[in-house]
Amino acid sequence: MSDNNRFAQFKLVLLGESAVGKSSIVHRFVKNTFDNMRESTIGAAFLTQTITLPESNTTIKFEIWDTAGQERYKSLAPMYYRNANAALCVYDITSRSSFNKAQDWIKELKKQAPEGIVICLVGNKLDLENEREVDQQEVIEYVQELNQENDNVILSECSAKNGEGVLDIFNKIGRALPVEEVINGANNRSRQVGSRKPGVNLSRQQNQPQSSNCC
Repeated sequence: MSDNNRFAQFKLVLLGESAVGKSSIVHRFVKNTFDNMRESTIGAAFLTQTITLPESNTTIKFEIWDTAGQERYKSLAPMYYRNANAALCVYDITSRSSFNKAQDWIKELKKQAPEGIVICLVGNKLDLENEREVDQQEVIEYVQELNQENDNVILSECSAKNGEGVLDIFNKIGRALPVEEVINGANNRSRQVGSRKPGVNLSRQQNQPQSSNCC
């Protein structure tokens, strides 16, 4: 394994109905905290966090946009998933309507998001398993159907309240992202910059027509 520092940065957006726990997932991931009284996000919130993939000795930095779930903010969502590398479509396992909404977000991403975006369908509130309305097997079959169409959809469940499964979500996404492509692209750009010789380029001046001295 190389001792060289390997680093890649990706934009990630969270989508889903209001009160499914998007902000709680992010704060559990970034700050390892949970607040029962967390207020609804207005517009969007921005946070960053890194993970390390030990098998490839790579650090991944996520630039995370946590969007508001209220319907009145829906028109703003394309601003945040435009140029995103990954998206979390979050639903509440105790709310059938929130799962339907997450499916709508996936449809929208397939139509309008960048090609190759990694989508993770996340069922939150595992700590309320006894109140589950969304059958896990149904979700598995739904994701399998999506992936038969060559989509890149990951499935995960978590509890932002107790932290179960939260880190696993971002590790799964990190392993699905085009890390090698990004690192190799950055290395190639670095080599190209380094290969440029310092000094003044005289070729253009030599090829310029000389000005006439006549009146």
